[in-house]
Amino acid sequence: MLKGLGQLGDMAKVMKQAQEMQSKMEEAQNRLDTITVDGTAGAGLVTATATAKGELTALNIDPSLFNPEEREVVEDLILAAIKDAQAKAGEAAQAEMAKVTEGLNLPEGMKLPF
Repeated sequence: MLKGLGQLGDMAKVMKQAQEMQSKMEEAQNRLDTITVDGTAGAGLVTATATAKGELTALNIDPSLFNPEEREVVEDLILAAIKDAQAKAGEAAQAEMAKVTEGLNLPEGMKLPF
Protein backbone atom coordinates (compact mmCIF):
# COMPACT_ATOMS: atom_id res chain seq x y z
CA MET A 1 0.00 0.00 0.00
CA LEU A 2 2.79 2.43 0.81
CA LYS A 3 5.26 1.19 -1.79
CA GLY A 4 6.95 3.89 -3.76
CA LEU A 5 6.52 6.51 -1.07
CA GLY A 6 10.06 6.08 0.22
CA GLN A 7 10.62 7.81 3.52
CA LEU A 8 6.94 8.70 3.86
CA GLY A 9 6.09 5.00 3.89
CA ASP A 10 8.76 4.40 6.52
CA MET A 11 7.41 7.28 8.60
CA ALA A 12 3.87 5.91 8.37
CA LYS A 13 5.15 2.54 9.56
CA VAL A 14 6.94 4.16 12.50
CA MET A 15 3.82 6.15 13.41
CA LYS A 16 1.71 2.99 13.32
CA GLN A 17 4.20 1.21 15.56
CA ALA A 18 4.19 4.16 17.96
CA GLN A 19 0.38 4.07 18.15
CA GLU A 20 0.45 0.32 18.81
CA MET A 21 3.08 0.85 21.50
CA GLN A 22 0.97 3.56 23.14
CA SER A 23 -2.05 1.28 23.15
CA LYS A 24 -0.04 -1.55 24.70
CA MET A 25 1.36 0.84 27.35
CA GLU A 26 -2.15 1.97 28.29
CA GLU A 27 -3.28 -1.65 28.59
CA ALA A 28 -0.26 -2.47 30.75
CA GLN A 29 -0.92 0.57 32.97
CA ASN A 30 -4.49 -0.62 33.47
CA ARG A 31 -3.28 -4.12 34.39
CA LEU A 32 -1.08 -2.63 37.12
CA ASP A 33 -4.24 -1.92 39.13
CA THR A 34 -5.14 -5.63 39.09
CA ILE A 35 -1.71 -6.99 40.03
CA THR A 36 -1.26 -7.23 43.79
CA VAL A 37 1.79 -8.06 45.86
CA ASP A 38 2.25 -8.77 49.56
CA GLY A 39 5.07 -7.32 51.62
CA THR A 40 5.80 -8.96 54.95
CA ALA A 41 7.77 -8.16 58.08
CA GLY A 42 8.43 -9.90 61.37
CA ALA A 43 8.25 -13.39 59.88
CA GLY A 44 4.75 -12.72 58.59
CA LEU A 45 3.37 -10.99 61.68
CA VAL A 46 2.64 -7.91 59.56
CA THR A 47 1.54 -8.12 55.93
CA ALA A 48 0.91 -5.17 53.61
CA THR A 49 -0.83 -5.64 50.26
CA ALA A 50 -0.32 -3.16 47.42
CA THR A 51 -1.14 -2.87 43.74
CA ALA A 52 1.71 -2.87 41.22
CA LYS A 53 1.21 0.90 41.11
CA GLY A 54 2.25 0.98 44.77
CA GLU A 55 -1.16 1.79 46.24
CA LEU A 56 -1.57 0.17 49.66
CA THR A 57 -4.82 -1.82 49.67
CA ALA A 58 -4.65 -3.88 52.86
CA LEU A 59 -2.74 -4.24 56.10
CA ASN A 60 -2.87 -7.33 58.29
CA ILE A 61 -1.41 -7.35 61.80
CA ASP A 62 -1.17 -10.54 63.84
CA PRO A 63 -3.14 -10.11 67.10
CA SER A 64 -0.16 -11.31 69.13
CA LEU A 65 1.51 -7.96 68.46
CA PHE A 66 -1.11 -5.94 70.31
CA ASN A 67 0.89 -5.42 73.46
CA PRO A 68 1.32 -1.80 74.61
CA GLU A 69 4.99 -2.37 75.45
CA GLU A 70 5.62 -3.52 71.86
CA ARG A 71 4.16 -0.43 70.16
CA GLU A 72 7.45 0.75 68.61
CA VAL A 73 8.24 -2.75 67.35
CA VAL A 74 4.79 -2.97 65.72
CA GLU A 75 5.23 0.45 64.10
CA ASP A 76 8.62 -0.60 62.71
CA LEU A 77 7.17 -3.86 61.39
CA ILE A 78 4.31 -2.00 59.70
CA LEU A 79 6.74 0.35 57.97
CA ALA A 80 8.94 -2.58 56.93
CA ALA A 81 5.96 -4.48 55.48
CA ILE A 82 4.79 -1.42 53.55
CA LYS A 83 8.27 -0.79 52.16
CA ASP A 84 8.54 -4.46 51.17
CA ALA A 85 5.17 -4.29 49.39
CA GLN A 86 6.14 -1.09 47.59
CA ALA A 87 9.44 -2.58 46.43
CA LYS A 88 7.65 -5.66 45.12
CA ALA A 89 5.05 -3.42 43.46
CA GLY A 90 7.82 -1.60 41.64
CA GLU A 91 9.30 -4.90 40.48
CA ALA A 92 5.89 -6.10 39.28
CA ALA A 93 5.33 -2.85 37.40
CA GLN A 94 8.74 -3.08 35.72
CA ALA A 95 8.05 -6.70 34.73
CA GLU A 96 4.69 -5.73 33.24
CA MET A 97 6.22 -2.83 31.29
CA ALA A 98 9.04 -5.10 30.08
CA LYS A 99 6.42 -7.27 28.39
CA VAL A 100 5.26 -4.26 26.39
CA THR A 101 8.71 -3.07 25.37
CA GLU A 102 10.09 -6.52 24.57
CA GLY A 103 11.93 -6.45 21.26
CA LEU A 104 12.19 -2.65 21.04
CA ASN A 105 15.92 -2.59 21.80
CA LEU A 106 15.55 0.19 24.36
CA PRO A 107 18.66 1.16 26.34
CA GLU A 108 19.20 -1.02 29.39
CA GLY A 109 17.87 0.53 32.56
CA MET A 110 15.39 2.75 30.76
CA LYS A 111 12.32 2.94 32.98
CA LEU A 112 8.82 3.21 31.62
CA PRO A 113 6.48 4.96 31.60
CA PHE A 114 8.68 7.96 30.91
